[in-house]
Amino acid sequence: MPVGVFLALAAYACFAFCDAVIKGFGDSLSVFQIGFFLTLFSFIPALVVRPRGERWRDAWRLTHPWLMHLRGLCGIVSMVMATVAFTTIPLTEAYALIFLTPILVTILSVLVLRESMTPMRWLLLAIGFLGVMLVVRPGFRALEFGHIAAACAAVSATVSAIILKTVTASERRISLLGVLLAHTLVFNGIAMIPGFVVPTLEQMAMFVLMGVFAGTAQLLMIAATRRAAANQIAPAQYSQIAWAIILGGLFYAEYPDAIAIVGLVIVVVAGMATPGVAAARVLVGLHLARFARRRQDL
Repeated sequence: MPVGVFLALAAYACFAFCDAVIKGFGDSLSVFQIGFFLTLFSFIPALVVRPRGERWRDAWRLTHPWLMHLRGLCGIVSMVMATVAFTTIPLTEAYALIFLTPILVTILSVLVLRESMTPMRWLLLAIGFLGVMLVVRPGFRALEFGHIAAACAAVSATVSAIILKTVTASERRISLLGVLLAHTLVFNGIAMIPGFVVPTLEQMAMFVLMGVFAGTAQLLMIAATRRAAANQIAPAQYSQIAWAIILGGLFYAEYPDAIAIVGLVIVVVAGMATPGVAAARVLVGLHLARFARRRQDL
């Protein structure tokens, strides 16, 4: 397994634990207040592992300012919409729709980044999409605003991922993290003022916990994008399905029905098989190259 994919799996595990903590708030606080404190405490991991030679005041010295600010805007939309989804619908259903992100990222990585795709990988993406539809079942059950919010979060996260892959080689890590956090911090800080509620000590502890998870996940994702192609990293997001089932069952008594389980299995198999197809191509290519060299030696 490429190091970038392993780092992405670790990042999505951290995101899953963060999302489970967010769900614990329910409707006790506004999504903006949750987003503000989530962003505020996300700075903790960045303070600990700040690269040598990079200073916070350098975060705004940008090579691609428009793309970086667009990523910040996408981060705001994604955070708000995902928070709405996690606090209003079951984790598995929220994740099923947010898992449209790997499909969209893979498509855009071909159209925008000119990364290669085989027919087999396109087929696996289509199968993964079918699995998502089995979980949500649009047209066969009532869709809530949380479902729409999750789909919006997927679209904004897709654009953010493509931008990250585009700028990660030329921007400082302190900029990649700092600009995103600054945008979401300012927006949520202003938006939460009308409905602000003084948090309890328990809620503050939850804020710190989810902030550490989210900040760590962002750092791991930045490291992953520097070591693997976007269409290799994207399918790793499907690993969150297992976390959704485990955490939803343990803490919120949410258990998917039989059809949803079938859909989740399809999504996992299709999603996790996609990097395997790429690895198989590499291995075949190496064997063919070795065979050609042997023939030349003879």
